[in-house]
Amino acid sequence: MENLLIESTKKTPEVSFSTDGKIRISGRSIPEDATKFYDDLFEWIYYFCQSPPESTTVDIELEYFNSGSSKALLHILRALKEVVNKGNKLTINWYYEEGDDDIMERGEYYESILEIKFNFIETD
Repeated sequence: MENLLIESTKKTPEVSFSTDGKIRISGRSIPEDATKFYDDLFEWIYYFCQSPPESTTVDIELEYFNSGSSKALLHILRALKEVVNKGNKLTINWYYEEGDDDIMERGEYYESILEIKFNFIETD
């Protein structure tokens, strides 16, 4: 299994998925076809979760994302629960800009339905 690196565009986020357990999605996520963009990410996560490292850290730092991206992101985060099910450590850091209640509340929503503790980190 190889690392997955995707550079950001005007409509898609930067993606950095590392087999050592460092997973990051940042930027804007408003792709025309969210399913098409996120399918490769989900597939990588699926295989990653088959044999995860002892500790996985997920950094989500999205300034904006559309409803299609929201569903896809939830799908990915739900799949990452498998890391915990295998007895390994999962840390999710949810970044949001100061005063951006929408992004913060979306993270709180994910935290509540996934029943995974998130670290909420406010940025300038």
